[in-house]
Amino acid sequence: MDAAAWDKKYEETELVWGAPPNELLVEYATALPHGQALDLACGEGRNALWLATRGWEVTGIDYSAVAIEKARTIAARSPRSVLDRLDYRCGDVTVAEYASRNGQGYDLALLLYLHLPAPQRTLVVNRAINSLKPDGILMILGHDRSNIDYGVGGPKDPEILYTPEELMQEFQGRLEFEIAGNPHRHTETGIAVDALVIGRKSGVGNAKNG
Repeated sequence: MDAAAWDKKYEETELVWGAPPNELLVEYATALPHGQALDLACGEGRNALWLATRGWEVTGIDYSAVAIEKARTIAARSPRSVLDRLDYRCGDVTVAEYASRNGQGYDLALLLYLHLPAPQRTLVVNRAINSLKPDGILMILGHDRSNIDYGVGGPKDPEILYTPEELMQEFQGRLEFEIAGNPHRHTETGIAVDALVIGRKSGVGNAKNG
């Protein structure tokens, strides 16, 4: 799906993903001290906005110019202090500049429901890890490959899906894993099977794919 297709998707629905932030993000990040956050494929900004309301300074990047404009419009309803903490950028996450606003790296990076072919996914995950401060946290959440057979919704192409075990095997040495599993998500049409991995940037191993 290209940028024009994503633009059309965002134009046709008021809020594609709804307004509330992701429940697992809320569950995990509520207890974290606020800092600098990166939200890749941020869509209409629901997660970035929630973080900003909690004191985080957030950079959100999305392929769709329509989504970014909607994110900015929604954020404009917030207090100035929240709006000032948000930096929305339109760009392809495989090549876009990730630099934090203070140039010191991120405390938290999110890859939520970003489904790419394996080579591109590897590139983006490595770039996200590189963007983190030492001991920074990366949260990856998406549709598990088993969701095709045992869940509802989500992509049906196994080539763009993954499992927690695959992510842990691929990025061991780059991340020290805190959480990994298959949370089940209740939807209007049934139960979806997700893949969740949360890890801290490890000091072991060299930087990859800048």
